[in-house]
Amino acid sequence: MTRTLSAVSTPPLKSIPFLLFHIQIQIQLCFCASQSIDMLVLPLKTQVVPSGSFPRSPNKLHFHHNVSLTVPLTVGTPPQNVSMVLDTGSELSWLRCNKSQTFLTTFDPNRSSSYSPVPCSSVTCTDRTRDFPIPASCDSNQLCHAILSYADASSSEGNLASDTFYIGNSDMPGTIFGCMDSSYTTNTEEDSKNTGLMGMNRGSLSFVSQMDFPKFSYCISDSDFSGVLLLGDANISWLMPLNYTPLIQISTPLPYFDRVAYTVQLEGIKVSAKVLPLPKSLFVPDHTGAGQTMVDSGTQFTFLLGPVYSALRNEFQNQTTHLHLLRVLDDPNYVFQGGMDLCYRVPLSQTSLPRLPTVSLMFRGAEMTVSGDRLLYRVPGEVRGNDSVYCFTFGNSDLLAVEAYVIGHHHQQNVWMEFDLEKSRIGFAQVQCDLAGQRFGVGL
Repeated sequence: MTRTLSAVSTPPLKSIPFLLFHIQIQIQLCFCASQSIDMLVLPLKTQVVPSGSFPRSPNKLHFHHNVSLTVPLTVGTPPQNVSMVLDTGSELSWLRCNKSQTFLTTFDPNRSSSYSPVPCSSVTCTDRTRDFPIPASCDSNQLCHAILSYADASSSEGNLASDTFYIGNSDMPGTIFGCMDSSYTTNTEEDSKNTGLMGMNRGSLSFVSQMDFPKFSYCISDSDFSGVLLLGDANISWLMPLNYTPLIQISTPLPYFDRVAYTVQLEGIKVSAKVLPLPKSLFVPDHTGAGQTMVDSGTQFTFLLGPVYSALRNEFQNQTTHLHLLRVLDDPNYVFQGGMDLCYRVPLSQTSLPRLPTVSLMFRGAEMTVSGDRLLYRVPGEVRGNDSVYCFTFGNSDLLAVEAYVIGHHHQQNVWMEFDLEKSRIGFAQVQCDLAGQRFGVGL
């Protein structure tokens, strides 16, 4: 998920329509005899749960069909079973540690002999939490205290601690996480199925940074969101050569720039063969850091800053109208998910969409082309007369008070996404993701 980047305060998300539901991808660890500890392969499966089933920070965008990756693993000595939501847009991993609340799954630090709270005087607390949205503080017991605030103004808070995390056949002693003793949820029954969250961004305390894997990859199917997640390095002979774009890094803190996000340089957009006539300066972050481009598996759709979105919207609408492909929904008051205002009416009797113009995102050194059904999304339950409603899967960041371009997972479907932390780059290639798991010998 992405941060709503605000230099002063987080804009209220209650003005954004709440989730109808989101999809959770359940991950089951799988080890094959030929694999070494340097590479872990995890199959992905889906589960539909109602909205509000997992608390989200207000610096995260809320959208329908959010895909959350949940990882079952064990923590502590002796090991306790936990289930953590994988979030590439967050740094701090955390577990619920308060058994007084009505959660089926919590972590009990009193039962773990390897559990150790982090003192607020430690380097971990003073230096390694600098990229947290809310800085860590010192509690009355001189322990490092972390606060995560949520969209309804509630919060989850607790102490930073270390313990042994087990993933597959390997153990990681001294892993830093948040042991949260208070947590809010709007759906206790569904929320109780998960124990916490696993942060996977580029921050020094993120799980992938602490694991010290040089890279990780994932691939999500366009049909049922199944796929595969791979942690570590691997030579994949059957995969097409990846196109790489470098990660953008800055050393100076800027108020609107998320330094630990997966940031790349978007340089242009084309619709079919037509490159939009936009100056490249529109895609470059300004002196405040506003305008960075983030690749985020936790956000569903792709959002562009106003001037770029308007140019894309107009050109896509012109090409579909000129070809008499679709009928625009003529309702100026209808904006899907608060930021998507180009929608179409499609007869309920129509079983497939017409051939649509492609949209290509032109990054530095690489392109990502979005085509077919990934360009339009059928809005669940929205019917006008005898027509269903489909909306363009690019939205306007300005309408959501987000000062950034966000590349969501909907446009990463059937794309092998590699996050190469060692070489500071992201690679991608088109692939049938529903077949990727079979290639790795895991059952999907």
